[in-house]
Amino acid sequence: MIERADDYRRSGYSARLGAGTSPAVLVVDICAAYLTDGSPLRAPVDGAVRAAAEIVTQARQSGLPVIFTRVRFESGGPDGGLFRHKVPVLRVFEAGNPLGDFLDDPAPAPGDVIITKQYPSAFHATPLAAVLAAQRIDTLVIVGLTTSGCVRASATDAMQHGFRPLVVADACGDRDTTLHEANLLDLDIKYADVLSLPEALDVLR
Repeated sequence: MIERADDYRRSGYSARLGAGTSPAVLVVDICAAYLTDGSPLRAPVDGAVRAAAEIVTQARQSGLPVIFTRVRFESGGPDGGLFRHKVPVLRVFEAGNPLGDFLDDPAPAPGDVIITKQYPSAFHATPLAAVLAAQRIDTLVIVGLTTSGCVRASATDAMQHGFRPLVVADACGDRDTTLHEANLLDLDIKYADVLSLPEALDVLR
């Protein structure tokens, strides 16, 4: 992975976007489905969730906005379109299923924005871009699940909407380490800055 990244850099990829002057934290889809034994979406992401909680705690201490996303479908999934058809296991996110619930930590606090979505990107058919613009936010520190899915889609769309995406490698997770690492590499090459947990905490301080 490191050699491949170096090859891209020599070819003119991987410039740094850096943080702007007004960051917020975007917590992507951290919910019970990924940490509950027996859930079809259970994944080895416990460490990533703990790191995401550190990010949220630091953001709150710094007085910065924290935005949570969740996936929620109507019963039977009629609002899920082709995504729901392509990935039938998304049935766990139908309204009323506790697997779609937020965790105790990290969890939304009073005053946090919660974005409900039906597709991978936190921006697709949601008010997220307008919410960020209204608060003059220019940078998103992104944590959550999963790296190859909703984190990647949200980070890519953040860049396309003019917000600086900073993806926290240690605070994102996936079902497979190879998928996680490959998607972080590709994000860092083309669409976002990928940061370690200490680097991200420094940005939020």
